[in-house]
Amino acid sequence: MANPAPQPPTPSQSAQQAEGQAAAGEEKIHTASQWQLMWWKFRRHRMAIAGGIFIAIMYFVAALCEFLAPYPLDKRFAKFNAAPPQPIRFVDAEGRFHLRPFVYALREYSDPVTWRLTYQDDTTKMAPIYLFVRRDGYKFWGRWAGNLHLFGVKGEQETLFLLGTDNLGRDLYSRILYGARISLSIGLVGVLISLAIGAVLGGISGYYGGITDTILQRTIELLRSIPTIPLWMALSAALPPGLPPQQTYFGITVILSIIGWTGLARVTRGKVLALREEDFVMAARIGGTSELRIIVRHLLPSFLSHLIVTVTLSIPGMILGETSLSFLGLGLRPPVTSWGVLLQDAQNIVAIAHTPWKLLPALFVIATVFAFNFLGDGLRDAADPYAR
Repeated sequence: MANPAPQPPTPSQSAQQAEGQAAAGEEKIHTASQWQLMWWKFRRHRMAIAGGIFIAIMYFVAALCEFLAPYPLDKRFAKFNAAPPQPIRFVDAEGRFHLRPFVYALREYSDPVTWRLTYQDDTTKMAPIYLFVRRDGYKFWGRWAGNLHLFGVKGEQETLFLLGTDNLGRDLYSRILYGARISLSIGLVGVLISLAIGAVLGGISGYYGGITDTILQRTIELLRSIPTIPLWMALSAALPPGLPPQQTYFGITVILSIIGWTGLARVTRGKVLALREEDFVMAARIGGTSELRIIVRHLLPSFLSHLIVTVTLSIPGMILGETSLSFLGLGLRPPVTSWGVLLQDAQNIVAIAHTPWKLLPALFVIATVFAFNFLGDGLRDAADPYAR
């Protein structure tokens, strides 16, 4: 005897199933932790997810730039000063398809009208591109010697300039990857210093109030009333010009941190003012907990999500600050390489007209700033998971 066909659910059964699923969803929300609620809301923000992925990739690139770059930082090609980018090809000039990507060699060309020396593709010479190439040596993080590159060309006379070269014949793509380490780390380190200063001073200002709050808030208003760029320029000009690269890097980081803590201190003060009369703070006082411990161990963790959002939105300002100072010649200087230092070669209209690829570091700055802003927007929405 054949089994009877399953009957579709009745309207009442469908309604009961929907109510059961809704109840299960509400119970899951009620039993979830604050961090789980934040994550559920954050993952619905697609631009924030994309920004976070891009930032993670950029920091990964900055950490492994020696391996990912086809050439070391200061590798020079004297015959190819200000050479244009070499596009990667799969189809040659005769229309034949190649499974292995390649670039055409460059040859000098004298423009018959302007008499300016430029470069053209030499279609008679192809340079295949290989993965995991061993050629020019480097010091990974300045400590471990190596010569393995993710990709590149094998011949000593062959070249691979994905983004062209600078005036000294150095590969711009490799230098951008190396510059990412400085520009991204200076923003991260500067914000961490600002977080320490702003969180502590803002917590003290909001917790104690009175004359302490007045003095700190007037100091913050004074610092915020000064135009940022001129103040950065003045403080950077105070650095001795002959400082070693490491001390210059540390000095620029401290300068950016000195100016960047005021906004974080304002946020911290407002949150502490709202929480200092809560029951858990009163219980800590009755228990004999010191006031500094109350601020650091009880008040600050209670609005940690808002601090994370503020820090994320502050990093782009740090990156732009370093880029601006280095571009104007008041920040980092060669041999230190950052995106701002690389943009010094694009300071005049002649350089931009003849070698427009020197502006490419600016695209990395813009993309990184946008990614941090998207990530910050997503975190800001997720910090209040109950808001619609």
